[in-house]
Amino acid sequence: MNNEYRMNTSFIYRIFYVSLISFFLFSCKTQKPADPLAKGVSQKIDSIMSLMTLDEKIGQMTLFTTDWGSTGPTIREGYQDDIRQGRCGALFNSHTTAFTRQLQEIAVKESRLHIPLIFGYDVIHGYKTIFPMPLAESCSWDLAAIENSASVAADEASAAGLHWTYAPMVDISREPRWGRVMEGAGEDTYLGSLIARARVRGFQGENFDHADKIIACIKHYAGYGAPIAGKDYNTVDMSERVFRDTYLPPYKAGVEAGAMSVMTSFNEYDGIPATANKFLLQTVLRNELGFKGFVVTDYTGINEMVNHGYARDLSHAGELAVNAGVDMDMQGAVFEQYLKNSVEGARVTEKTIDASVRRILEAKFALGLFKDPYRYCNAEREKTVIFSAANLEAARDMARKSIVLLKNEKSTLPLPKKMHSIALVGPLADAKSQMLGAWSGAGDGESCISVKEALTERAAKNGFKLNYVKGCEIEGDVTKGFTNAVMAARNSDVVIAVVGESKEMSGEASARSDLSLPGVQEQMIKELVATGTPVIVVLMNGRPLTIPWIAEHARAILEAWWLGTEAGPAIGDVLFGDYNPSAKLTMTFPRSMGQIPIYYNYKNTGRPYDPNSKWTSKYLDGPNAPLYPFGYGMSYSTFKYDSMQIARTEFSMKDSLLISVKVTNTSEKEGEEIVQLYVRDLVGSVTRPVKELKGFEKIKLPSGQQKIVNFKLTAKDLAFYTADMKFEAEPGKFWIMIGPDSEHLQKREVNLIK
Repeated sequence: MNNEYRMNTSFIYRIFYVSLISFFLFSCKTQKPADPLAKGVSQKIDSIMSLMTLDEKIGQMTLFTTDWGSTGPTIREGYQDDIRQGRCGALFNSHTTAFTRQLQEIAVKESRLHIPLIFGYDVIHGYKTIFPMPLAESCSWDLAAIENSASVAADEASAAGLHWTYAPMVDISREPRWGRVMEGAGEDTYLGSLIARARVRGFQGENFDHADKIIACIKHYAGYGAPIAGKDYNTVDMSERVFRDTYLPPYKAGVEAGAMSVMTSFNEYDGIPATANKFLLQTVLRNELGFKGFVVTDYTGINEMVNHGYARDLSHAGELAVNAGVDMDMQGAVFEQYLKNSVEGARVTEKTIDASVRRILEAKFALGLFKDPYRYCNAEREKTVIFSAANLEAARDMARKSIVLLKNEKSTLPLPKKMHSIALVGPLADAKSQMLGAWSGAGDGESCISVKEALTERAAKNGFKLNYVKGCEIEGDVTKGFTNAVMAARNSDVVIAVVGESKEMSGEASARSDLSLPGVQEQMIKELVATGTPVIVVLMNGRPLTIPWIAEHARAILEAWWLGTEAGPAIGDVLFGDYNPSAKLTMTFPRSMGQIPIYYNYKNTGRPYDPNSKWTSKYLDGPNAPLYPFGYGMSYSTFKYDSMQIARTEFSMKDSLLISVKVTNTSEKEGEEIVQLYVRDLVGSVTRPVKELKGFEKIKLPSGQQKIVNFKLTAKDLAFYTADMKFEAEPGKFWIMIGPDSEHLQKREVNLIK
């Protein structure tokens, strides 16, 4: 505790109750996030709560936002007094050490009980050093790199005074129209669960001893990634079986990893808004998953239950939420305005309030804020950690690992180091601020390196001429720039067309009903292809797009997503072969909008697809198959899979099944391959998907080298919710499948016996 704090509060502490609370505030050690109830903490919380009025308790359950982002580092009128009067226990959109210290001083010097604030922020894929958007990172299938990305984000955010991030988003989604797919890990439950665990560990680490980790918040609980028609905030309708098999596991994984907070979703589940859903918040989250942290709503989620038609008014909405298990009200001020009357009217018990306040105080103890309220306000650390060389290198490495090579006809890529000229075309080739993508926190577009900047530097070093022409805008129908773009293409050895969405087209409230390239971008690419110069398309987008013409006619395609601060250099590294791409898709790319939703682990029908029969499940005007399947991605290397080997064709519920395959690098380049294991339960008490990812291994192989990749399956890996809703494996026949993606698989049949 610093001397300034000690002097400014010494007089107040002469009062008995403040002396008592002071003892509890500053006599504890920082606790590990997984163990907030370490010895002595519970008793300290008991003593603090015994001194709190009902108003002060409700204040701890109230989360407000500042006006940062629209007017700079300012707090909304009246909120200073809310902090001073104990009516606010947490703030979000408050960052930088100077601003958070200013606000924290109000809480610990001027409020009656001096309870520190928690500061939260949307640190989704980086704080200042922006990493690739989460969907892009998931395509790396590199759990260690993903965990490190979250760790770097936590390091920078904590250096800027933050304690809490509203991440990771662990919603499984098969709906590319939904803008928030960019914030998640794609369509697969197994991979999504592993990524949820990795990101929670990255944000929270082992403990908060060094004030370089922050509290993770699993969101959006639950089922938010399945909105009808892909519209954000829309109704979700699914069975409990689908919920438990497909959507629940990543939330479970995050809880098991120690996440200390969970955010409720805007949608309803089984007719009841998630913000007041006792089944979700009590039966499943608390009782089944054993979650011990605190639950926060999404922005005004309580208020919106009136629009849902589930609450009569705001007072009723607050009662429904808190009685269902919500601990903290984000921005709606419903708890602040109505909860006291609800308690006094016996519609909410003070015991319920106490349980919520305890969870919130436990988090503050775990962060060490009672020991030192300013431990996250280290201005010197803020200067040295943010944009450090190590962080920028980590961002560049993660960006390279996230780029998916979708096509490489005639080995167009990598480009030779020595070329005569390159035409760089497209509205996103020199759009620095667009590199950040949606949900980019405190990211600064001017700190990003565009593709044009990166290639200009390479041109100077390697001696080729870079002919840059914007060509067109992202949106609109203006084509006057085509003439110069075509001229540049004709005068160059190769064209690199950087096209896609604007960052505003993905993220929250950014659903699209048409997933083709916006504006006249595809029209421009058609004219570039018509020149005969090889065209390489670099896509920047927040979701899978429908690009069948480009897939057929472009010479090469890189799916670059939104890669963040180091986007340009990372793309340059892949284009010129300094990095051999290894990423694979975690969301299926549709051929057309009519195929959506499309995903790899669908269920068979009674009339599965047969191209020779009309009377099967198919389209009249197009194929069933996607443009690019889940798990797909190319490399500059080529790999051969030998026949897979299975130790035995029959195994019991207590056995392990060993599976192996030999993979050989048949090219002249060292490369990485993601070997994927899938299973199919052929007959079940309820129908099962045609395939499910159950394992993968990312391997690096030098030219000509081979490796035997081993997998192990147990009955637990084959479990699902059976007809009587028991989570268990059923005896019977299974297909075991291995390959480079979800479509190109070799299979063997095995039998699971009791």
